[in-house]
Amino acid sequence: MNSPIEAKMGIKEWIMLFILSVLWGGSFFLIELVVTELPTLLIVLFRVVLAAVTLWIFVFYKGLAVPTSLSLWRQFIIMGLINNVLPFSLIIWGQTHITSGLASILNSTAPLFTVFIAGVWLQDEKISKNKLLGAIFGFLGTIVMVGSSVFDGFGVKVFAQLAILGAALSYSFAGVYGRRFKAQGVHPVIAAAGQVSASALVLFPVVLMFDGFKNISVPGIQVVVALVVLAVLSTAVAYVLYFQILASSGATNLVLVTFLIPVSAVLFGTIILGEKLQLVHVLGMGIIAIGLVAIDGRLWSKWKSGKESN
Repeated sequence: MNSPIEAKMGIKEWIMLFILSVLWGGSFFLIELVVTELPTLLIVLFRVVLAAVTLWIFVFYKGLAVPTSLSLWRQFIIMGLINNVLPFSLIIWGQTHITSGLASILNSTAPLFTVFIAGVWLQDEKISKNKLLGAIFGFLGTIVMVGSSVFDGFGVKVFAQLAILGAALSYSFAGVYGRRFKAQGVHPVIAAAGQVSASALVLFPVVLMFDGFKNISVPGIQVVVALVVLAVLSTAVAYVLYFQILASSGATNLVLVTFLIPVSAVLFGTIILGEKLQLVHVLGMGIIAIGLVAIDGRLWSKWKSGKESN
């Protein structure tokens, strides 16, 4: 079912992972803009529909074969549920009750979950001390970067916080489940288009039942632009990168993106918005870097082999 992957990412994969962190890091800000004017499920529906349209246009433009296998489409539905519908809904609903900073910290538990889930289910992603220590360091670095002050309200809005943790867990299962598409020779763009299309099909009747469309007022131009960017860049383009990294480097390496999201957000604020880079940010980045190096394992292996040769 799952073909072997490269446990250590190359330069290309690291670049794609950083770009993915920028695209997904921006989604937290974009969600805060749109959630003020639109209901949760409707935002998720618009997001996956616009993403699906974007991806299928690219599929037809490139002349890629459209999958017709019912078995494959069933897998797209499952992937869409655990990688789009459930986590998107939980994160958007959770962010209506807690800050994006606390949401990003809770979301960064995904690598911790994935180390164990992938270790149990995937033969080529077994649990190791490096992976576990790396995930812990990455999580601690995220807390340092975002700031422990976000925990002041921790435990007050329990269900919102559990919702974000549920989204992180769902993403972890999705990363492991999505490994099957490489084994079946599914192109990353087709996998991305298939899962968001399946998500839209599942969500449409649910939105009609719960949110509806009649009482929705036309949102402002800022919300419309934010929703389009959220769908095209943070969903369509992001999931093409997602499936490429997943196919080449596996689920454990893929979810490292949750550690890089706060890093990209801070660097974006510093470079583009002129915000001051604080010492705590540098310290947090350093701790996250230690975690990434530990999970990657190459420097540790070189140091260990050098020590043994001496």
